[in-house]
Formats: sequence, C-alpha cells, structure tokens
Amino acid sequence: MFFYIMLTFIIMQRLLELAVAKRNEKWMLGQGAVEIGTSHYKWIVLVHSLFFVSLASEVVLMEKQLSSLWVLLLIMFIITQAGRVWVITSLGRFWNTKIMVLPETEVVVKGPYRFLKHPNYVIVALEFLVVPLLFEAYITMILFSLLNLFVLAVRIPMEEKALCAFTDYDNKTGQQARFWPAKK
Repeated sequence: MFFYIMLTFIIMQRLLELAVAKRNEKWMLGQGAVEIGTSHYKWIVLVHSLFFVSLASEVVLMEKQLSSLWVLLLIMFIITQAGRVWVITSLGRFWNTKIMVLPETEVVVKGPYRFLKHPNYVIVALEFLVVPLLFEAYITMILFSLLNLFVLAVRIPMEEKALCAFTDYDNKTGQQARFWPAKK
C-alpha cells in the first residue's frame, strides 16, 4: 500500500511541476525567451516517464518489499523533496523543465544556486537512487541512474552554452562547482 501512495504522490507532484513549467514557459516566451535543446527534451521526458513504468513493474511483478532501511531512505526522499521545492522557488518564473533562456537577464544565484550550478540535477539523480532503493528496485535504480547520466551529459553542456551565450552566467557562476559544493 505504501508503494502506491508514494508512486501516486510522486506522479502527482510531477504533473503539478509540469503545469508550473508550462505557466513559466508561457511567461518567459512572452518576455522574449529563447528555447534551446528541443531535440533532446523528448528523451528526458521518455526517461522520466519510463522510470515510473519500470519502478512499478519491478516492484509489483517481482514482488519487491519495502527496504529494511526505509526510515532512512524516506528521510532522504523528504530531504530531496525539500531541495526540489527550494530549487523551484529560488528560480521562480525562470524554473522550467526545458532549457529556456531570457537574454540579458541576470542569472539566479540565490538559494541552492549560491552553492551549485545544477542543484536540480543533483536532486533528480538522488531521487533515481533513493526511490528505487526504498522498494528494493535495484534494476530500476541502476538502469535509470545510467540513463539519467546519459541525458545529462547532453543537457548540461547545452544548457551552460546557452546561458553563457545569452546571459552573464559565466561571470556569476564561473568558480562554482557543478554538482557538489566546493570548499572555500
């Protein structure tokens, strides 16, 4: 029962995020934003959609159980969700699931963006680990962690190139770590 509650919660959360992204996209386009990377976006959507199919299939068909470390993993999941909310609220109208850049706009360097260039991708990577581990879905964890690495290997350089071309991104974030806070 807990699995179905978690799965429903995560799917509903993602649908809400897509609605927020669509609203932000409409606003940004109205302000003159440029969309980059449309050719790879479908692959990101596919990976994220198939994650849920794989997770549900593995847990249900292989009769996986809740991990004995479920309390720790649930705490980690809650922390990632708090991080997700922090990312979205920090970017405000600039948050999107697509690469959308508003030329000549100052890059957001508040919230988690003070420490990392890509905190959202760190959170997604952690979710691809934590959620399957919670239900001992090891095949899904390994497969989708690897697929996520592949899509991010395309997306991140494309996103950074677009931000450098249209904003002050390099000046604002030049010394920041991409994924893990650097020691100062």
